[in-house]
Amino acid sequence: MTQISSLGEFGLIRRLTDKLPQQQPSTLRGVGDDAAVMNFGDNQVLMTTDMLLEGIHFNLEYVPLKHLGYKAAVVNFSDIYAMNGTPTQITVSLGLSQRFSIEQVEELYSGIRLACERYGVDLVGGDTCASMTGLTISITCLGIAKADEIVYRNGAKENDLICVTGNLGTAYMGLLLLERERQAWAQSDSKAVGQQSGQTAERSVSEAVFEGKEYLLERQLKPEARRDIIAKLRKAGIKPTAMMDVSDGLSSELLHICSQSNVGCAVYEDKLPIDYQAAALAEEMNLNIVTCALNGGEDYELLFTCSLSDYEKLVPLDDVYIIGHITKTEYGKHLIGRNGEEINIIAQGWNAFTQE
Repeated sequence: MTQISSLGEFGLIRRLTDKLPQQQPSTLRGVGDDAAVMNFGDNQVLMTTDMLLEGIHFNLEYVPLKHLGYKAAVVNFSDIYAMNGTPTQITVSLGLSQRFSIEQVEELYSGIRLACERYGVDLVGGDTCASMTGLTISITCLGIAKADEIVYRNGAKENDLICVTGNLGTAYMGLLLLERERQAWAQSDSKAVGQQSGQTAERSVSEAVFEGKEYLLERQLKPEARRDIIAKLRKAGIKPTAMMDVSDGLSSELLHICSQSNVGCAVYEDKLPIDYQAAALAEEMNLNIVTCALNGGEDYELLFTCSLSDYEKLVPLDDVYIIGHITKTEYGKHLIGRNGEEINIIAQGWNAFTQE
C-alpha cells in the first residue's frame, strides 16, 4: 500500500486526474488551475452539491469503494436531470483519514470516472484534505438547460397527473439486506472488512449469499440517474409541470411538491410500482412493502406531474407509472388504500438531522 503522504496533495490530484478526457465543449479549463472555466452561451447554468459521510451515508464494511464513487457522482447527476437539465461538469472534494492508501483512493476515483464516462460529464476540479473521522465525499455538479425547459418543484396544478419512474422501496430493501448480513457477520465473529484492516469491501460482500436478491443490492450500491426518462419525455413532447428525484422517499418528495405548488394530492396504493424481489424480502422481514415504498430513500427515480392533456403521450412510455393526481390544497395529501380508505401522507423518509 502506498501512503498518501508520499505524493502530497498536488501529487495525489495529478495521479487521480491525469489525462482526464474532456467530453463537453463548454469545458474551457479543467483540473490544474485555481478554478475551472466553462462557457455555457445561451444556456442556463444548474448547480447542485451533495456530501456523503462515512458512518452516516455509507458503511465501508459492505460498500465497495468503486461502487461508492460511482454512486456519489450519479446522485448529483440525478439532481440535474430532475430539473430537466443535462449534467456537464463536476468537482470532487475528499476528506481522507490516514487509514486510506493511494490505491484505495484510486479505487474510489475509478467509480467516479466510470460514472463521468457513462454520462458524458467532465471532472474539472476539487479538493482534498485530512480527516479525523474517516472518509467524506463532497461533489458539486454543474449542468445546463434552456430557460424555457427547466422544471421546478412549484409548478404542479390541480388535476395534473402524478407520475413516478422505475420502482419504489427497492434501494431501501437492499440496504436492509446488507445491514442484516452485516449484523449476522458480527454475531458470528466474522471480521469486519474496511475500517481497521485497510481492505476494501468487495471481500465482505462476496462472503454473503445474496442469490436471487442481486437487483436489490444493485439498486442500493450502484443506482442510475434516469437520463433515459428525460430523453423519452422530450421525444414525446412532454414537459412536466413539476419534478424532483426520489432521494429521501416518495412521501417526502410528494409533500415538497405539494407545499411549493400549494396543492394537495391523491396517490393510489395499488398504482405504486413495486419490484417482486423487494416485496418478497419485505414479507420475509415482516415489513409492510407499501410503507417501504413510500418512505424508503435512495431510489433516485423521477417523481413528476404532467398536464392531464399529456395522458395519451404518457401511457406508451416504458417504466413510467401514473400513480395519482393533484388536488386542491384543502383536500390534503392522501394515499388511497386498496379498499378506498384515505390515509394522510406523512413525511417519514430520510431527514439528515433527525436520524440517529
